[in-house]
Amino acid sequence: MEYQNFRNHLSKTLGVPTDSLEVCSTFYEAKAVKKNEIILSEGEISDSTFFVEKGLLRMYSIDKAGKEHVIQFAPENWIISDTTSQLLNEKSRFYIEAIEESTIVVTKEGFFENLAKVYPDVAEKNQRLMFNHIKNLQNRVNSLISTTAEERYLEFLKKYPSLMLRVPQWMVASYLGITPESLSRVRKELANKKFII
Repeated sequence: MEYQNFRNHLSKTLGVPTDSLEVCSTFYEAKAVKKNEIILSEGEISDSTFFVEKGLLRMYSIDKAGKEHVIQFAPENWIISDTTSQLLNEKSRFYIEAIEESTIVVTKEGFFENLAKVYPDVAEKNQRLMFNHIKNLQNRVNSLISTTAEERYLEFLKKYPSLMLRVPQWMVASYLGITPESLSRVRKELANKKFII
C-alpha cells in the first residue's frame, strides 16, 4: 500500500482508517527529495506540512553572522513544518532541508478539514496534536536556557535515539546550542562515566 507510514500515522494519531486517504487525495502528494535539497526557504510563505515517509529532514535558521541554528530534526514518521508561516500567512524565518535522500508526503491547506468532514473526531485530535507541538516547543526553549549541555545531549539521545549515526556532529551541536568542541567534551565525559553513546 502506498504511503504506508503516512497511513499508519493517521490511523494511530487521528483514528482514521488506513484506506481513507482517497477522501482528500487532492490535498496531499508524495515527493522524492534529494540530499541537501531545500523544500522551504526563508522568506517563503508555507502552505504545506511535510510527513517523512522515508529519510531525514531538518529545520534551521541562519543568523546575521551566517551561523546555522538547527530547530528540529524529522526522521521517518515525523512531521515538520513552519506552523507560524502556515497559520498566520507570514514569511518563513526558517529553511527545511533533506539531510538524506528522502520520500515525503506533502499535505496542503484543507487536508485535515476534508478528513474531518468524513471523520468528525479528526478536528479535535488534530487540535490536541497542535497543543502538544506547542508544549514541546516550550519545553525545548526552557531546556536551552535552563539545562546543562550534558542534560540537553542526553535528552537529544532520548528524543532522537537513532540520529547520532545519521547526522553530522556539527548539526547535533547546533541543535543543542553548543559548539562541536563542547559536544565532543560532553561525549568524552559521558564515555568516562561508562555511559553508552
